[in-house]
Amino acid sequence: MELNIEKTLLLIVDVQNDFCSGGALEVNGADTIIPVINDLIRVFSKKGVRIAATQDWHGEGHISFASSHENKKPGDIIDTPLVKNQVLWPDHCVRGTNGADFRSTLESNSVTMVIRKGFRNDLDSYSAFFENDRDTPTGLEKNIRDLGIETVIICGIATDYCVFYSAIDCKKLGFTTLIADDAVRGVGFPEGSIETAVSKMKEAGIQFFSSKNIIDMLK
Repeated sequence: MELNIEKTLLLIVDVQNDFCSGGALEVNGADTIIPVINDLIRVFSKKGVRIAATQDWHGEGHISFASSHENKKPGDIIDTPLVKNQVLWPDHCVRGTNGADFRSTLESNSVTMVIRKGFRNDLDSYSAFFENDRDTPTGLEKNIRDLGIETVIICGIATDYCVFYSAIDCKKLGFTTLIADDAVRGVGFPEGSIETAVSKMKEAGIQFFSSKNIIDMLK
């Protein structure tokens, strides 16, 4: 497989302080993938491949926070007016706080497009393409179609949530979708969620490669 540089996008999902070591919603091993992502960033930027990144960008009292609901705790699942089966999380990635910032070790200066999602307090967002009502677009699709993008390579956090939904939507929208499998990490809630997400992505036709193999595809 060869990648057309002009038609390829590197999409970095939610590499933010609150998902890394010491963060409010720490994902095990998240910091270990940042050097791998940085390798991709350096090669892709040198070759002129476009690079986008997402950020969770919540307001205080966001509907996905357990603290916003009486007698609820992280891990509980509720129905909201807009979404069924909303998982409740610790407060995280509140805009204007350090937790929402890109991890300082991520070489984010080479990112040319930033998509901020979940900024509506009544609606969460896992996917880089749609909010959790599965209808409201984030703007990413239009932006990359206007650029002539046909292939999207996804890395970041978390395999079983934001990476998963981003990849599934990406594939459904007709983009060739690849996962850099050594540059993602998952939450693992509920138990087995990472394995289930990977299985579903493969069933959907999403391809998994190491970052080295992906770099070798750039021609």
